[in-house]
Amino acid sequence: MAEKTIHLKRTSLYASGASPVNMIQAIFYNEDMLIYDLEDSVPAAEKDAARFLVYNMVKNHRPKDKYVCIRVNGIYSEYLEEDLQAAVRANPDCIRIPKVEYAREVQDISRRIAAIEEKIGLEVGKIELICNIESYMGVINAMEIAHSDPRVVAMAVSAEDLTASLKAQRTKKGLEVFYARNAVLMACRSAGIDALDIVFSDINDKTCIHPRQIDTVNSFFTPSMKEIKYALRVLQAVEEGKKQHKGAVTLDGGMIDKPMELRALTTLAQAKAAGIR
Repeated sequence: MAEKTIHLKRTSLYASGASPVNMIQAIFYNEDMLIYDLEDSVPAAEKDAARFLVYNMVKNHRPKDKYVCIRVNGIYSEYLEEDLQAAVRANPDCIRIPKVEYAREVQDISRRIAAIEEKIGLEVGKIELICNIESYMGVINAMEIAHSDPRVVAMAVSAEDLTASLKAQRTKKGLEVFYARNAVLMACRSAGIDALDIVFSDINDKTCIHPRQIDTVNSFFTPSMKEIKYALRVLQAVEEGKKQHKGAVTLDGGMIDKPMELRALTTLAQAKAAGIR
């Protein structure tokens, strides 16, 4: 079986479909995921033009070193069907769905995408989905959403919309979304998919809303050489223990258990995905 490609999602940068300049500039930064947006950043009067521009950008000028995503309009939006038709034909890595609240909504979107894929001769199931959790109901149903469809590779909390649905104040400290972030994180871990953190709106101070944030966030989510070397030592100790038929293995005077081995493997996988050898 071929090894599954790991797509880093340490940072994601939105580029408005209403701004050709932003779409062109976004290619030249170091974000892992580039999201061409058809939703909030595009005024109603410019939806058709933005859809056309994003389709051509992804179809004909797609950056090769990024995970390319198209965010469509909301599930019950009048623009969704045309968004899906254009987005699937552009063949991005994934489509990002806003305002997901129920598993059945994701399954319906997946079926609609499959019908378009089949019609145009694209491999059915190739295009992945990221679900945006933007309301209390989405948080309540996070576990079901995470397991709803094989296309789903990540979920993300939208703090601004979520706090509005909760009738709560959005604060920089973020305690009002603490539960939601953890509920979505646990749902993602249960399903074996990625959990994407909230947008941090202060551009001077995690989806990134400004290129200035990208390198800092990337470095934070990339293992340091110290962490990599320690992970290698952990795995080496585990292998030595297996050769000597030891039931318990120690390193630097401490016991190495299965969780430590799994963390070491994760560290090395992250380093490899980041291009560190």
